[in-house]
Amino acid sequence: MHDDHENLPFTPDRNRLRRAFERAAGHDDDAAFLLREVGGRLLERLDLLKLKPEVILDVGCGTGIITAQLMKKYRRARVIGLERAPAMVAKARKRAPWLRTLYGVCAEPEALPLADACFDLIFSNLALPWTLDLDRTLAEFRRLLKPGGALLFSTLGPDTLMELRRSWAVAHDGCNHVNAFLDMHDIGDALLRARLAEPVMDVERLTLTYREVDRLAHDLGRLGVRNVTLGRPAGLTGKGRWQAMRDAYERYRRPDGLLPVSCEVVYGHAWGPLPNQVRSRHEGPAVFPLSRLRR
Repeated sequence: MHDDHENLPFTPDRNRLRRAFERAAGHDDDAAFLLREVGGRLLERLDLLKLKPEVILDVGCGTGIITAQLMKKYRRARVIGLERAPAMVAKARKRAPWLRTLYGVCAEPEALPLADACFDLIFSNLALPWTLDLDRTLAEFRRLLKPGGALLFSTLGPDTLMELRRSWAVAHDGCNHVNAFLDMHDIGDALLRARLAEPVMDVERLTLTYREVDRLAHDLGRLGVRNVTLGRPAGLTGKGRWQAMRDAYERYRRPDGLLPVSCEVVYGHAWGPLPNQVRSRHEGPAVFPLSRLRR
């Protein structure tokens, strides 16, 4: 992990982040392919854990696209959906299955207004990239998990949007235009620092395709995945810079005429603290496909 000064340009701006998600509440369903795809894969991984949770926290529930499926999977569980933006929570609650209630909470993941040791499962799909302090967030997860409760999450690795990042670098205006994402091993180290038990990580790479880079930028905006870092440009980016970025992205165009968009998806899973938990502080997180895991 880098020191705070070095990371400052890539640190999310809390107020800008909240506003971006608030605006996205009315539109993110239209551009949510990645969220649906990764969320579906994350739900499948729950089958490997063989859980029967009574109380579930969905951190970063968005507008409830995946939360509704989570509620159908665990029909007897009480589910709480958490988001920064009230508009997203309101939309997610409307998506709850018939005769079921999704309990909504608006809060920052670094400071959750919930009681200790009250969740059997904490589920989080593509929400951790936007946390301002991963260590504090994971410490909160540990506090909220019952002994032996499970944490299962997906997030994005540093190769995500690499074509867009490199194309902006060619435009060289001295600002970062793409959010930064942590490496899988940095996330694994953070799980250990949070003293979560038996952390397991794995990664897969997906490639989305677009005909034009402007459509990609449009979809990122609709999802709330705008550039929300402190090192973003202070004003509007000029037409010349935009065109330079577009021209640079053209070098990635494939023979089929489509532009690739790389997504490095990181999956993680750990358990809440157990009374007899013993683990060397020098022992790193396990890294292998979760398909090999049995509890």
